[in-house]
Amino acid sequence: MIVQGQTTSFKKELYLGVHDLDTDTIKIALYTAFADLNLDTTVYTTNNEITGTGYVAGGNTLTGASVNSANDTAYVTFANTTWSPASFTCRCALIYNASKANRAIAVLDFGSNKTATNTFTVTFPADTSTAAVIRMK
Repeated sequence: MIVQGQTTSFKKELYLGVHDLDTDTIKIALYTAFADLNLDTTVYTTNNEITGTGYVAGGNTLTGASVNSANDTAYVTFANTTWSPASFTCRCALIYNASKANRAIAVLDFGSNKTATNTFTVTFPADTSTAAVIRMK
């Protein structure tokens, strides 16, 4: 089952100072609809990770991390990431910290299968306290 959100382990580890989203290597991996990714996911897994033209296991490294705060909320977003050429189908993604033993950060559910025939882009939401992909109050 796929459940979107920040993983519980990430919330605990962030409080303990495990993650440094400014300097750690943060990655995003893509998965099929058969993936079992949810708030209890603790680490990157290859189970039901997609395969296809233009995709390498482990996914892309996210760049352009923007860590900010406003209105009593800390938030983080990243630059959009693209696979090109791309020929694959995916349903969801896992954002994880490759610098910290591949610890899970967040699950993204695309809502339905997405098929790429040339380019596939994950577009991150606005860099605001109400829209950013990672938000902590």
